Amino acid sequence: MSIRVFLFIVEQLQSFTQTTNLNRKWIQNGMTIVGGNGVGERLNQLSYPYGIFIDDNQTIYIADCENDRVVSWKRGEQNGQIVAGGNGKGNRMDQLNSPSGVIVDKNNDSLIICDRENRRVVRWSCQNNAYRQIIISNIDCCGLTMDKNGYLYISDTEKHEVRRWRIGDNYGTIVAGGNEKGNHLYQLNCPIYIFVDQDYSVYVSDSKNHRVMKWINGAKEGIIVAGGNGKGNSLTQLSYPSGVIVDYLGQIYVADYGNNRVMRWCKDATQGTIIVGGNGEGEQSNQFNGPIGLSFDREGHLYVIERNNHRIQKFEIHLN
Repeated sequence: MSIRVFLFIVEQLQSFTQTTNLNRKWIQNGMTIVGGNGVGERLNQLSYPYGIFIDDNQTIYIADCENDRVVSWKRGEQNGQIVAGGNGKGNRMDQLNSPSGVIVDKNNDSLIICDRENRRVVRWSCQNNAYRQIIISNIDCCGLTMDKNGYLYISDTEKHEVRRWRIGDNYGTIVAGGNEKGNHLYQLNCPIYIFVDQDYSVYVSDSKNHRVMKWINGAKEGIIVAGGNGKGNSLTQLSYPSGVIVDYLGQIYVADYGNNRVMRWCKDATQGTIIVGGNGEGEQSNQFNGPIGLSFDREGHLYVIERNNHRIQKFEIHLN
């Protein structure tokens, strides 16, 4: 497997870091750039989207969960294109069942997809639509990412763990959790999204513990880096955190799903700040209904998947 996916993410974050600082702000009204036309299966609609990946052409790939497909949206277009699945819910090799995550492996010109309800991770060729491959099976996968050595990291919501996988591995290596469900520092409770930094530290949205954990490479316990003060809506709390990204300043960005906001936690901070949302549940341009996935582009603009509004919002950096 290529390292180009990881290197692309590194380049994005390096560029983003050059345009950001501790006081960086985003325009509070987002622009709907994908979906926003109600729940449905037309090519201008989504149905409970879950995962997001943005490539270097700013093409957006979405795990369109309840439509059992992955769709791509090119910049500025009003309709998406089905690039995986879309053949009904099922476990045939041409089908998906509630996909929850997707990344693009450019070197192999393929998609890697968490095919969640089929309990497998699959590869779909972007050029040869007939070529599909199961690369990991019998896993309750949810989120996935890749490190600079081409290893996959996948969260398992039933085993409450994150494993690192090399293609061909039968079992993988536990890098976070794996000690049954719980709220001790050596445990997780329904881990969802994952981020891996250059030092191979793993950041996990520990959803039902309402916290984000950092597991240093080789550690037996994690460190709470956001939340961890029970479920709530104060600036020291999170409610079912989901998407997580960490920049080169050590700032942690979290989709605070239950509070309908996106928060930033500076390194070693005891509380976070709201960067967008936090204006109650709704579908206005400054509101969210279930923010679940996050991504940044090279300029530092923020993209948020709203699961229950069936759309992706773009929040541009405030230049003043």
